[in-house]
Amino acid sequence: MIALGLSLFAAGGCAKNTEVDPSITNIAVSNPDFQTLEDAAVRGNVAILLGNSNPGDPEGKFTVFAPTNSAFARLGLNSAQDLTVLQQPFLRNTLFYHVFNGTLPGVALTPNSVSPSALGPQRRIIRRADNSLYVNGSKILGTDVRASNGLIHPIDKVLLATGADVLNSALALQKGDVFVQPELTYLVEAVLYTNLAGALAGSPGGAPLTVFAPTDQAFKNLGTMLGVPLNQPSDIRKLPEATVRAVLLNHVVGGTQGGKFTSELPENAVVASAGGAPVALGAFTNGVLTVRGNGNGTNTANMVIPDVQCTNGVVHVIDRVLLP
Repeated sequence: MIALGLSLFAAGGCAKNTEVDPSITNIAVSNPDFQTLEDAAVRGNVAILLGNSNPGDPEGKFTVFAPTNSAFARLGLNSAQDLTVLQQPFLRNTLFYHVFNGTLPGVALTPNSVSPSALGPQRRIIRRADNSLYVNGSKILGTDVRASNGLIHPIDKVLLATGADVLNSALALQKGDVFVQPELTYLVEAVLYTNLAGALAGSPGGAPLTVFAPTDQAFKNLGTMLGVPLNQPSDIRKLPEATVRAVLLNHVVGGTQGGKFTSELPENAVVASAGGAPVALGAFTNGVLTVRGNGNGTNTANMVIPDVQCTNGVVHVIDRVLLP
């Protein structure tokens, strides 16, 4: 893991170098395992910042949780061109969520400890029964790759945080503030139709939620199955409000399983949804779990964007509507 480094690239490009005490950026340039992160840093306009001394730390240090190429590939981001599907401000904020102002060595990454990010929202360290270590839902592949201006901890999934509650995070996706192409538009319409906006917005100090958020295509597929074409979000209103409300509540989990990342959800277990119906979780495999509603039969939903940190919980975007 010591061979892994953060692939950040200074704006305008810079040559690979072998200086004795390289910066984070210089380490990155020579490491192909972080090519997508390098491209993201350029597009997000943070490469020069992380190639220099940190002005926000007395010792000039950064600590960076660094997603590998494979981590970005989980989100369908394999190249610089792929990154253009994300709005630049969101990409920049996402990169800042990976950064700690100061030195956060591996020995400080203890279970249940939290650390603020340069974006603001905190990240939580989780240790699983097999002794593997995670930051939120991302596995820490190695620690303490040293650079002249800080430390690098490689991880296997991109860390995501919105800085907003579940409702407003969904609205940001619906308005195209995250992806250039709007997403979760059907979910937002369903929430408004059933007057559940207040429940997803939460209240200060309220109990955290775990929310499974179906994609637009998941709702379209549901319409095909029901024989009620859902060609646009407003078509959700063709369905009885009580039915839509029951379905939505089946995607929300609170109580002891509220606010959980994939790394801490109980695998091969059944949890109770906010609507009272059971939701079955599959095995923890490659950092994600399948999810199945009682009315889905043997059909399971996959997590396509897991572990999105919101101010009142965690959202996992899934590819199938969970039926109660």
